[in-house]
Amino acid sequence: MKIQENISLKPYTTFGIDKKAKFFTRVSTLAELKSALIAAKETQSSVLILGGGSNILLTQDVEGLVIKLEIKGIQVVKENENHLWVEVGAGEMWHEFVLHSIAQNWAGLENLSLIPGTVGASPMQNIGAYGVEIKDVFHSLQAMHRDTLEIHSFDAEACQFGYRESVFKQSLKNQYVITSVTFRLSKTPAFRLDYGAIQEVLQANGVQHPSLREVSDAVIQIRQSKLPDPKEIGNAGSFFKNPTIPSSQFEQLKAQHPTLPGYPSSEGVKVAAGWLIEQAGWKGKRIGEVGVHAKQALVLVNYGNGSGEEIKSLSEQIQASVMEKFGIQLQAEVNFI
Repeated sequence: MKIQENISLKPYTTFGIDKKAKFFTRVSTLAELKSALIAAKETQSSVLILGGGSNILLTQDVEGLVIKLEIKGIQVVKENENHLWVEVGAGEMWHEFVLHSIAQNWAGLENLSLIPGTVGASPMQNIGAYGVEIKDVFHSLQAMHRDTLEIHSFDAEACQFGYRESVFKQSLKNQYVITSVTFRLSKTPAFRLDYGAIQEVLQANGVQHPSLREVSDAVIQIRQSKLPDPKEIGNAGSFFKNPTIPSSQFEQLKAQHPTLPGYPSSEGVKVAAGWLIEQAGWKGKRIGEVGVHAKQALVLVNYGNGSGEEIKSLSEQIQASVMEKFGIQLQAEVNFI
């Protein structure tokens, strides 16, 4: 393990923001992670764990130690007639793991194709798309406590999964480093095709009895048609969560805005943040080097030389205008550093 000083984090985040880390290291084993955490403690440095850098917005230099987590490995640890339990290193890239699973005919992840980031971040965010969330295929995870350096195991209940939430973003925030995740995948597909445009794309592609690969390809096709490639234009995917509002408020808004999309949930009605932002006039709007994507209002973009502070300011302006027009408070899905 080698610790470097004054390293630009621009190549390590999908927003492409040029902020520096005072100290920076890569770790690919548990022993290296332990050494890095000990080094941070000895120098009284704060720690920022970096996976794929796809869900953070850097608004300032990082004065402490940035640990780039690169623990790899994919192995079947258990199986029965219907399912497999697959343990995956936290540093594996999420989409590559999805493609690997599809190639092995392991079902359950196909709707989560092309989501950026690493496997280790997936339960932290409870990532989801097209009717499927991590909690639906999650079995357990291993995580190292930052202070004691002990490895603890968490099952689904202990993770306290919510909508883009887990205990690691709430009461246990910054206390653990997720090192591996075990998924319970199926040997026989049970497709979810009723969410979004998956069924329409399959039909357009002439597919009547889809395979795992064909469902994954349809999801990839949809995502690529809506979302910009971070390699071409800086972004972190969906910037805001879809808000849930009381049914009574939804009915009042629906009467005023008949095209408002809503999805009933146990807590009320979930409405589309992208629709709210677009109706507030932000879709495609550019302010200097930052803006709102022209095809998907939920995505804020860095056109090349934008700063984290400018993107944060833009997000706050969007929140204010949505609150003024609809009385709904948008919450950022992206983490501000």
